[in-house]
Amino acid sequence: MLGPDPHDDTSRDYEQSEKELLAQDRDAAGVDTADVDDPTAQNLVKDLIDAAVVTPVPEDHVLVHEPSGTTFDSSTQLAVFHRGWAAGRDADGEGE
Repeated sequence: MLGPDPHDDTSRDYEQSEKELLAQDRDAAGVDTADVDDPTAQNLVKDLIDAAVVTPVPEDHVLVHEPSGTTFDSSTQLAVFHRGWAAGRDADGEGE
């Protein structure tokens, strides 16, 4: 008995299709942080402070992201982190 016809084997097509779908899912869930410049970061951090999401600790020159407990010495780092953190929560269905 002969094996399956190699021309009828679609497993590689299926694998490629799955890889493409996974890449699309990752792209859709991704957050673009490249556009976080200093003024944008400072505005976001100000809004987060007003919303009690971030606590400034002036004597240590740091900002504390309260929901995660993570400490930052840069408003840009904090802004990028918060965007990713918020996107992760939204992707998990834990958002507002």
